[in-house]
Amino acid sequence: MRAYQVQHAGGPEVLQIREIPRPEARPGWVLIREKAFAVNRAEIYKRSGLPGFEVDFPRVLGLECVGVVEDGSDSGLEPGQKVAALVGGLGRFFDGCYAEYTLAPASNVIPVKTDLPWETFAAISESFLTAWHCLVDSMEVQAGQTLLVRGGTAALGMAATTLAKDMGLTVIATTRSQSKVDSVKENGADHVIIDDGNIAEKVKELFPEGVNRVLELVGTATLRDSLQATAPKGVVCNAGILSVDWELPDFKPLKDIPSNVRLTAYSSRDVLSAATSAGPLQKIVDGVAAGRLRANVHRVFNFDQVEEAHRYMESNQASGKLVVKVN
Repeated sequence: MRAYQVQHAGGPEVLQIREIPRPEARPGWVLIREKAFAVNRAEIYKRSGLPGFEVDFPRVLGLECVGVVEDGSDSGLEPGQKVAALVGGLGRFFDGCYAEYTLAPASNVIPVKTDLPWETFAAISESFLTAWHCLVDSMEVQAGQTLLVRGGTAALGMAATTLAKDMGLTVIATTRSQSKVDSVKENGADHVIIDDGNIAEKVKELFPEGVNRVLELVGTATLRDSLQATAPKGVVCNAGILSVDWELPDFKPLKDIPSNVRLTAYSSRDVLSAATSAGPLQKIVDGVAAGRLRANVHRVFNFDQVEEAHRYMESNQASGKLVVKVN
């Protein structure tokens, strides 16, 4: 089969198509014939060898895909059944989705009934499920609340915005680029703030007490400021690391977390699975099909354009998801 088997860490040029053996199904695993996969920033970090994202090379990257079951082994999934496979070690601890076929743990393969185009389906699973669990489980959002999405043009930020609007929240989304303001508004954000790293005062010009919930996707670089933008009894959920900085120097909870504000974190690798996400994913897919939710496919690439897709993501031009069609 054709696959992007990366031999060593480096720039986008290390993404070269190779012929490698097709994996074989075995107990506890499902062989999937891929139709499309999404490109994620974490895959750029892994390809680059960034600390905290190390992988053992050679490796086929890719943490999510959609396709049909080729061999369900003992999973109960039938050949031809439409599925999404995501996280669970894909593309990091074992070969992932930049390929014509992928072998995924059955625990992370989710059957879905849908007639959406494959490229639309591929844009949904990881980002929308992460957004869903952040909003519903980590922050327990309620209709009528205010939500700040810090990193509103990232695929996760776009997914969180459209989901939150469907749930009845007022959404403030940020972007660092004036050129992306229109796309953020088109996605449903009620207010858009240009993020220069310090936006707490701008938020409080709109909502003097602060916002009820904050989805922090930039990471440690802006976390303190996000905490200051939060209203009493509000919740900040750190679920992203767009700033590529894991460390928060001299963070002192008693000083940096305002009184009566809660700080939590979400990691998809610890939570996303078929057991926790099959129901939500079907609801999300149905919502996209009905037109209530926006899938936000920014651009679709062919299978031989993965290097170009990585370069495009690194240029920070995207407002939404980058998808690759297979075959």
